[in-house]
Parts: sequence; C-alpha cells; structure tokens
Amino acid sequence: MKVCVELPFGAEKKEEDIKVLFTQTMKMGASDLHLAANMPPMYRVKGKIVPHPGHAPYSSKEISQLMDQVLTERYRQVLEEKKSVDFAVSINDVGRFRVAIYYQRGSLSAAFRLLAAGIPTFESLGLPESLSRLPHIRDGLVLVTGVTGSGKSTTLATVIHQINDTLSHHIITIEDPIEYVHENRKSIINQRELYSDVPSFASALRDSLRADPDVILVGEMRDLETMRTAIMAAETGHLVFSTLHSRDCVSTINRLVGAFPAGEQPQIRQQLASTLKAVVSQRLLPNAGNTGRIPGVEVMFATPGIANLIRQAKDDMIYSNIETGFNDGMMTMEQHLIKLVKAGKISVETSISAAKNKNLMKQRLMVDQAPEPEEQPSGKRKWFR
Repeated sequence: MKVCVELPFGAEKKEEDIKVLFTQTMKMGASDLHLAANMPPMYRVKGKIVPHPGHAPYSSKEISQLMDQVLTERYRQVLEEKKSVDFAVSINDVGRFRVAIYYQRGSLSAAFRLLAAGIPTFESLGLPESLSRLPHIRDGLVLVTGVTGSGKSTTLATVIHQINDTLSHHIITIEDPIEYVHENRKSIINQRELYSDVPSFASALRDSLRADPDVILVGEMRDLETMRTAIMAAETGHLVFSTLHSRDCVSTINRLVGAFPAGEQPQIRQQLASTLKAVVSQRLLPNAGNTGRIPGVEVMFATPGIANLIRQAKDDMIYSNIETGFNDGMMTMEQHLIKLVKAGKISVETSISAAKNKNLMKQRLMVDQAPEPEEQPSGKRKWFR
C-alpha cells in the first residue's frame, strides 16, 4: 500500500512505496535510480542524471524507511558491518534491479540498476561479431573490462547464456550480486552469490574447483588471492571468465601483472602468456539519435604473437598488434569508434571524446568539406580513415 507524507503547500507528496519509484524508473526509460538524503529521486536517462519531476527531497529518515523495504536481515547485517552492501531484487510486475546501498555523511544512499528482462544476444547488444567466439573457447582466462556501468555483466551473461544453449557443460558463477538468473538448458548452471552463498570470491573460487566445473564465472577479480586462484584455475583446464576495472586491453594486462609482488611478476607473465585467451574492453556511448546507448569495444585475442609480447613484458607493442589483427577478430577502441561513425550509430563528437588519443582520432576522421562529385550534393560531409 502507498503511504504519502504531508508536505508544505506547493511541494509534491512523496511516495513511501519503493515499488512506485521502480515503476517510474521504467516509465522514464531510465537505467538507474539514485536515492540520497535531501534530494528528490534522481534517474539516469540516456546516460545523464535527471531529477524526478516535481518531487520533493527525501529526508534521511525517509531514505532509511525506503531501504527497509528491500533489505533482508542478512543484507542489513552486511550493511552495518561493511557500511555498504550489493544485492539484486526482483519486483513483481516491474522488473529486476541490482542494488547498491551505502553510507555517506552518516546517512544511507542507494543506487538501483534496472536489469534487462531476459538475456540479450550479441546482436541486440551491438557487440562485434568476433565476440561470438568467446563461448567456444575450450579453456583459459577471458576478461571483460571497463568502468562501472559499462555493461560488463551483461556481456558475460550473454556469453554464459550462449554456452548454456549450445554446450553440455557444468557452469558455476560467483557473483556480487546475481544479476541475470539462468535456467538449466543444455548445461547445468549453479549461481552462487556473495554473502548469501559464499563469504568471498577467493574462497568460492577455490571451492568451485572441487565441484567438477567446465566453466567458472568470477564476478570481479577484486584482490590478489582471487587473481591468483583464477589464473591457476585457467591453467588446470577450466574456462574462467571475470571482470576488471580497467580502461583498455593493454592496461588490463598491466593492472593484472602489477597486482602481484615484483618478484612474482615474471612468473605471472609466463602464466598469463599461456592462459589468457581474450580481453574485451568496453564503454557505453550515446547513440547518434541520443535515444539510448551503444557499446564501444576493444577486442584482443591472445595470438602467439601477443602471448610472446606478454611474456617478454613488451606491453607497449600489444596495441599495434591489436590494430593489425583484424583477421584474428581484433580491433582497437578507435577502430571500433570509426566503424560506428561510418555506420551512423554514433556522432563524430562522441567518437572523439571516447578516444584515448583525441588528436589521432581527429586525423583519422578527416572532414572533406570541398564540393563533392556530382552524384553527391555539394557540401555533404564525407568521413574516412
């Protein structure tokens, strides 16, 4: 039942049923809902934060009351111990949300990410065709990287769904929280959630190795022990998927190696050279019509040449190998951005702002404003590499 709070004249009444806010998230076409004290509900629409129209700010007490509607006793305990908690919640007739609740300046704040209904395909996500190879890798380590909110979990859910649909495997996922719920199809899937089912990624990963898995998904490699165990699992014949917060494929390798003590790094490079199979780095960009977002993607497959560069610590040469590795399914972020511009999916301005080297991107997207041949109207822009 909805309960309204009486406010001074001219202010809108505030809903105390969080389901109403979730429904509004859907109506606004928002990807996220943010709640904080002394602010109205805020929504991320088309990548930008906008307020709930005409909604009065919530007090700290009202935010706590809203959180009581989604917190279980277990998650409340984690919140009090760690001052933050992540989980997922399904709301009847609305949808499924990923939840992050945390303290700031002594009050609770929360972010709710609306999860897509069902599990998308590579095509519907707009991902490069070469990523359809990922479900068919036999063993090794595959990393999907990017900043928070770049679609890493969705990409991995799509990969796991493809494996589930086409191969007879035992799949174990370790997630914080479980975002996409998979049903057993051709494969068996066991999904374990941090704090509810397991105490940590590292311990859950170690336990999983004794459960006869073919495929293991580790939601995030947050600490050295998890990284070490994931590499070991990949070495012993398992296919391991995980995520890292890194900007591109080369920085992913640097960050992974750099997480280990200096004395171990040569050995880690040897292990990565033999186990790392692919790195996918992505970020979400506004589409050309500003009606939604589309992924910009960098793809690296660990060819023998790239594996040798990893082993020899020649990371600065990896980028050029990705750039020339089109026949192996690879592309740099800049190459993908150019492809999206030519297809009319993103604007030139968006591609330049998303590029690592903006000056180089401008050179590659040269503008010819001279009169065009007769078959094209005068003054029409022509974009080319």
